[in-house]
Amino acid sequence: QVQLVESGGGSVQAGGALRLSCATSRYPTSIYCMGWFRQAPGKGREGVASIAYDGKTTYAESVKGRFTVSKDNAKNTLYLQMDSLEAEDTAMYYCAGSRRAFYSCYFGADFAYWGQGTQVTVSS
Repeated sequence: QVQLVESGGGSVQAGGALRLSCATSRYPTSIYCMGWFRQAPGKGREGVASIAYDGKTTYAESVKGRFTVSKDNAKNTLYLQMDSLEAEDTAMYYCAGSRRAFYSCYFGADFAYWGQGTQVTVSS
């Protein structure tokens, strides 16, 4: 069965950086849209970044210029480099994989597979 496992979360001060990873099994990142989402306490889940099967990326306005999504298809691993972190970035971060191969990639896509989440805490 498909598995997505996040790692790399932690606690940092504002202005710091973290790199999240999402290792997948039985899920070739080369043919699917993948995304990073986050959910802060008391708030709904929001899309942070996505990367299409062909490498095209999209970002939420709030993270543009600070976060970078990438993937290593040879390792079937997704990454999120987060720089210049702000207190507002504090949330549980989840990686997700779409159901359809070679399909459009956007935050509202059919993300059928989800990791367990990794906590990011930014102190001001």
